[in-house]
Formats: sequence, structure tokens, C-alpha cells
Amino acid sequence: MASLSKLWYVLSIAGLCASGCGNPQVRTGDSASGDQTGGQLTVFAAASLTDAFTELAAEFEKQHPNVHVRLSFAGSQSLRTQIQNGAPADVFASANRSHMDGLRDSRLVGDAADFVTNELVVVVPASNPARIESLADLPNAKRLVLADSNVPAGAYAERVLSGAARELGSDFKARVMARVVSREMHVRHTLQKVVLGEADAALVYSTDAAAAGDAVTVIGIPGEFNVRASYPIATVDRAPKPGLARRFVDFVSSETGQQTLERHGFRRVNPKTASR
Repeated sequence: MASLSKLWYVLSIAGLCASGCGNPQVRTGDSASGDQTGGQLTVFAAASLTDAFTELAAEFEKQHPNVHVRLSFAGSQSLRTQIQNGAPADVFASANRSHMDGLRDSRLVGDAADFVTNELVVVVPASNPARIESLADLPNAKRLVLADSNVPAGAYAERVLSGAARELGSDFKARVMARVVSREMHVRHTLQKVVLGEADAALVYSTDAAAAGDAVTVIGIPGEFNVRASYPIATVDRAPKPGLARRFVDFVSSETGQQTLERHGFRRVNPKTASR
């Protein structure tokens, strides 16, 4: 079963890189034209939202037969740069606030609202060659992979390590960072290194780890060290389809949208309203 999960995950990564790993993945529906109730809607979304937003887009298209949703997935920092450089997009969903706030400060997006949260976990290959059983064991890894510090997952990982150092020793972060052999520009590429056995461990989102199935072993991070990753969403100020953009943002925050996101492992911003 582990080999099947690894094959499935590698194929999914291949799909994510189909247009070249330097470019976002694009999912395109049937062409359509028309006013704000129809046509193409372009959504830029953080890579960790790939599975959930692919499902959400399909449901949105069912509810709006004259619309097709074009999804571009990449690191939030890459999507931010593309929007800053004039890439046509209607909606931006980021894995952290800083990239969204940067666009907001430049008046390139409207008001943003957090729509889900996520958290980090440690992942190791199913065989666990470095015998890592907890966060404290990370210095035992010979090959550790993190997302780049400009990628939200990488910035969150460094915060986790800094927080853990308060209990695991002031040199804990330095000892862990000394084991890092690669900083990836994409959280799913970070996970891929572990799936392929090219790394002993990595820190990724819990939702991405779940997508890899039994190709990896997931190790939780104590709550006192972990961080809550908040995901904001906003319409792009020069959106080609501003009306549809607002509808999609509302749909993501709707009960249907939230239930879909929960199925993919994300958590609601307000746990009190989460379905049981």
C-alpha cells in the first residue's frame, strides 16, 4: 500500500509541475464568455490548497454553469509577485497574512478575510531510516528539507523551531538547521523529497501530509511549539471578473465551502462553528 500511495503522490506532483515547476499549475474548464455571471474566473491559490480548491472549483462550476474556473497553484510568494507584475487574476488565496498584506498595502487586493487555518507536522519516510519519533529528534536527521523562508510553510517552520528551542535547548534550532540540505520554493516539493526517500524528514502542513497517505509517517508537533497558519482570501482590485470573484470568495466561506475544506484537513477560523 505504501508503494501505491507513493506512486499516487508522485503522479499528483507531476501534475502540479505539468506546466514546468517554475510556473503555477493551471486547471482550466470549458471556455465561456459573457458578463459578470459567466466567463472565466482566475483564482490564484497557495499550493497547499491544491486538492481542496480543485474540488471547490468543480462545485462552483456546477452552481454556475456559464462559468469555468482557472486555478493557478504556486507558493504564495510567487503568486504575490505575479499579481504585482500585472498577471490577470480575480481571486488570491494566500497561506499567510504577510503576502496578502503586501498586496493590500499596494492597493492590489481588496479587504482580506481569513477563511481556514492549518498547522505544521513533521513527516518522515514510511521506513523512517533516521528513527525520528518526535520534533526533538530532528537533529538526528542526516537530510532535512524545509520550504524556503520566503514560502509561508518555511517561515512557519522556523517559528516552530525557535519556539521549541525554549524547551529543547537554546542551540536546538541551530542544530536542526545544520541538517537542512534543501530549501524548496513550494511546500509540496518539500513533501515530495520525503515521499521519494530523498530526505529523512521535513516540516510541512498537516493537510499536505494527509494527501501523501501512507507514503509518509506523520509526527505531530506539540501545541506549545506549533503555530496556527491562517489563510486569507481576497478579490484582486483589477479583477477581470469582480462580480464572479466576490461570489467565489463568498462560496469558499459558505457552509458548503467550509465543509469541503474540512474534509481536506483544514480547520475553520472559528472552531465553535465547526461541524461535528
